Amino acid sequence: MIPLYRNDKLSFINKVRKDGFLDNKEVYDKVFQIMEDIRTKGDEALLYYTKKFDNITLNSDQLLVTKEEIEQSYKIIDKELLKIIQQAIINIASYSMKQKEDSFLWNKTEGISIGQKVTPLKSAGIYIPGGTAPLISSVLMNAVPAYVAGVKEIVMCTPPVIDAARICAANEAHVTKIYKAGGAQAIFSMAFGTQTIPKVDKITGPGNIYVAYAKKMAYGYCGIDMVAGPSEIMIIADETADPRFIAADMLSQAEHDKLSCASLLTVSKELADEVQNQIVIQTEKLKRKDIIKKSIEDNSAIYVGKDIMECIEVLNECAPEHAQIMTKDADFYSDFITQAGAVFVGPYSPEPLGDYFAGPNHTLPTAGTARFFSVLGVYDFMKKSSIIQYDKKALNNAYKGISLFAKCEDLDAHANAVNIRFEGDENE
Repeated sequence: MIPLYRNDKLSFINKVRKDGFLDNKEVYDKVFQIMEDIRTKGDEALLYYTKKFDNITLNSDQLLVTKEEIEQSYKIIDKELLKIIQQAIINIASYSMKQKEDSFLWNKTEGISIGQKVTPLKSAGIYIPGGTAPLISSVLMNAVPAYVAGVKEIVMCTPPVIDAARICAANEAHVTKIYKAGGAQAIFSMAFGTQTIPKVDKITGPGNIYVAYAKKMAYGYCGIDMVAGPSEIMIIADETADPRFIAADMLSQAEHDKLSCASLLTVSKELADEVQNQIVIQTEKLKRKDIIKKSIEDNSAIYVGKDIMECIEVLNECAPEHAQIMTKDADFYSDFITQAGAVFVGPYSPEPLGDYFAGPNHTLPTAGTARFFSVLGVYDFMKKSSIIQYDKKALNNAYKGISLFAKCEDLDAHANAVNIRFEGDENE
């Protein structure tokens, strides 16, 4: 049974919010050792950890997925699934194109041009976990925006036993190289480079707590998208919502992991009871019911509040990965949801629509980090540089003020760098 809280916001928030999920010294120490080993030993350490954690013995020549393995994957993949993958890529790419920013140069006044140069990263590494549910969709959500951004080298690491769908999805999404490497050791291999796996500029993609720790430690040696925890959904609903839909959407996230969180905020105790009943009924029909039951009982909750605006206030405080609203005037209320990775509006916008097909990315901030992290997008694979160009006359009009700034900060070399250009000048 999912815990229910009535007019007790603090207890509900404490139950579902996962602040500080990376607070495990034992895991930290293990991941730190992996980092040091990969950094100093390269392939040797990667192959050692592949044997230790995946129970597969490889040599360096076997890490890269070959052209023959890709061709074989196309022979055995379900052809209808391949069509769906291709259509999803079109949807994701079309949406991603809308996110692209252009460089600009502004001729502010005579002699002054300032602007911004937008360029793609040279390389990106995407991590795709294996685990209990191989995430084909995550291949597309990470690789397609990188390709649209113009990244020339897109490297993918994924655990050694790779199904045909993951390989074909990567190839369709323009991944340039696929490596059989999983876990924290794969993250560090892309962050530092090994004899086989190239160092990349940025790493994106989901993973377990070991992968999350590895990405956090790798930051600074390369960029990362975010540090993501277990999946979350928080649904706001009133008495007009269908309890079957609500339960189904909650279970779609609860099945990810025993640590997943699926919660409901409502103004109707009757709806809450109906949803509870539907969760029980629907769970028994699902393959991953053992995972779902653990997730629902340990990490999820229902909150019954006084009105929809209070429910939105609580949701914004939790800043969940996925927010969903099924109420009368859902469009109106959705504008007030400001702290969420993605917002699904109305009864016919289920969360799996965003996972697979709609176009917006499903790589989202979790554990309250939607307060300061954003959904993955093209912009994550691009960087911006400032452009500043003054001619002599323009600098002459400004240099005395610049020199004063520098002297105020006691940086006389800064002052000299502008003053020297006008020494002996009759205009000084």
